[in-house]
Amino acid sequence: MDENSPVFAIATAAELSGLHPQTLRQYDRLGLVSPTRTRGQSRRYSMHNIAQLREIAGLRAEGVNLEGIARILALTERVSGLERQVRKLEHNLANEVMTRRGRRIFAAGSRGDVVSLTSGRRTQRRAELMVWRPQSED
Repeated sequence: MDENSPVFAIATAAELSGLHPQTLRQYDRLGLVSPTRTRGQSRRYSMHNIAQLREIAGLRAEGVNLEGIARILALTERVSGLERQVRKLEHNLANEVMTRRGRRIFAAGSRGDVVSLTSGRRTQRRAELMVWRPQSED
């Protein structure tokens, strides 16, 4: 069972969210929260739905209207989807970089700059010597 498993009847979901069952029905009609339906058409809420209901209740307490809440929830879902896509792309890129032949390796230069190296090549070592002599005070 995970957070998206539809296990709670409307009475339990109302109790867990601190809202009235009629409010849950209204939010379902408005599309703010979409519980799963059983074969008999009764609503079943998941823990994710409960979290959404609590978030809606918090936003309502702050004075946000239902249209604003719908927009916030839609944007939140979009951001979550984009974050999942970025993680997937980063994973794919990392796999590509690690498996590609002749991949590049980076090192730090003497001045803190980034030096790009090809696989199997080392950085050049500098053997410069700097001598410091304090000036004599006359």
